[in-house]
Amino acid sequence: MKPVWIVDDDQAIRWVLEKALSRANIPTRSFVNASEVSAALKLESPSALVSDIRMPGIDGLTLLKEVKEKYPTLPVIIMTAYSDLDSTVSAFQGGAFDYLAKPFDINEAVALISRAMQEPSAEEVSAQAALPTALATDKRMLTQSASVAMQEVFRAIGRLAQSNVTVLITGESGTGKELVARALHSHGARSKGPFVALNTAAIPRDLLEAELFGHERGAFTGANALRRGRFEEAGGGTLFLDEIGDMPFELQTRLLRVLSEGTFYRVGGSQPVRVDVRIVAATHQPLEERVQEGKFREDLFHRLNVIRLRLPALRERREDVADLAKHFLAVSARAVGVPVKRLSDAAVQALSHFDYPGNVRQLENFCHWLTVMAPGQTVEMGDLPPEVRAAKASVTSVGSEQPPGSGQTWQQLLALDANVRLSRSEPEVWTALTRQFERALLQSSLEVCRGRRVEAAARLGMGRNTITRKLRELGMDPVGADSDA
Repeated sequence: MKPVWIVDDDQAIRWVLEKALSRANIPTRSFVNASEVSAALKLESPSALVSDIRMPGIDGLTLLKEVKEKYPTLPVIIMTAYSDLDSTVSAFQGGAFDYLAKPFDINEAVALISRAMQEPSAEEVSAQAALPTALATDKRMLTQSASVAMQEVFRAIGRLAQSNVTVLITGESGTGKELVARALHSHGARSKGPFVALNTAAIPRDLLEAELFGHERGAFTGANALRRGRFEEAGGGTLFLDEIGDMPFELQTRLLRVLSEGTFYRVGGSQPVRVDVRIVAATHQPLEERVQEGKFREDLFHRLNVIRLRLPALRERREDVADLAKHFLAVSARAVGVPVKRLSDAAVQALSHFDYPGNVRQLENFCHWLTVMAPGQTVEMGDLPPEVRAAKASVTSVGSEQPPGSGQTWQQLLALDANVRLSRSEPEVWTALTRQFERALLQSSLEVCRGRRVEAAARLGMGRNTITRKLRELGMDPVGADSDA
């Protein structure tokens, strides 16, 4: 078996991967920099290459390009501690098999490397000469994120950008669906073409048809000249149809025909117009339910739902709140022309625990409010918007008082168990109940994070090594991993 090559200037990362792969009976060879790898490739080749993206001298993306030119079928996995969209897209467009965002779960890393070794052809993606300009800095909500959920979105954009496949983006209002659509366009083969966005819920029903397909001169009262619709304007580029779930039923038939045949008729026209447009649609509504209710055509749903991309709500990516708030405060300060305010630790904690029904857009509005309304340069708890302070007070009061008619809290249940154990004179009640509480909390956290230990540890406020040790102590670690990286 050919060894897996690991290149990283961080000795700790190399050691962790070497140990984990050795335990899986996978031979390894490690390198400190990309130059050593280039020299070694002249003599032999590995079964897979795992490379850091930022290293002294030659970086990981440059090494990736060099490897894919000479060994196009060699699977390359890129590691990065900088979970940003541009790096992710660059890795995939350069032909990477996949990427690992640091810190990563070591079991997931071993599984990914094993899959790369078994399926070396899965990574064959055409290398691209250059990337389009990155998204504007005021779009930080998409271009950089520490959350696992958003890293999955980055992966999807990297894989889908060069394709013309229709994409359906779902998610709550304010999660950034249009930003994802723009990213798919900006990083794709159609980036030089137009990007046209239309909110189908914002156009009156009687005007939406002409807005989409245009109209001929004299088609109706006031139509004094021929007008091209959004489909024609987006020719050679991307048409983003936002809130597609609110499109009138009668227009859904015309949209289906365009998607099926690539042609349409202007309002009042008799000649078909052919267009070459990539469709990206978005909705906050459950389209399956609207299909069952007879409010959305099932055939159109399946035509749009070729690839579905779900954006997480902000409450599912709380680890991003602090960075987003810092960014929005800076943007707001520039707009107003005042010094940038900073958040106290207590304010950051309160903002991070707010549920944000309006998602990122609501956080941005909060930051604008703070820029104008907070009296000092440091934002304290008392300066936060009333709804944030009210939510914080509600969380603080949980457990101290119980609303009438509510069920038992976990504190009451634990106290009841303690009373029973004490009445039976059982030994080591403290230890037993502590283990019971820790087991329940760890199990719930892992379920919420879909088994990802690094994310679960972050949510619990502990280190990745601590959660691994706790799982071992409680007998909840069947895999027996030694470390997370």
